Amino acid sequence: MGPPAGGGQGGGMNTTGLILMLVVFFAFMVWPQMRRNKENKKFRAGIGKGDKVVLVSGIHGKIIEDSETTYTIETENQGRLKIEKSAVSMESTKAVYPKS
Repeated sequence: MGPPAGGGQGGGMNTTGLILMLVVFFAFMVWPQMRRNKENKKFRAGIGKGDKVVLVSGIHGKIIEDSETTYTIETENQGRLKIEKSAVSMESTKAVYPKS
């Protein structure tokens, strides 16, 4: 008796398909997110004392103090808030204050 029909062949096609799926996943999901993270980091490095910002919570303010991990912002009614730098929304800030 000979070898079973169709046995042992075709495994390469499954591996190629899996690799192709992984490349597509990275191309559409991971790489764009890495690019956005890099843009956010560059944006946060470029803002500082005197710049107007919008937080992810929707609060608007002007940076009056800048430390290593936090900003102190002043709101419209002269209130002061100490916030994490990650709370600043790049998209909202650029939409509301395009020159910041």
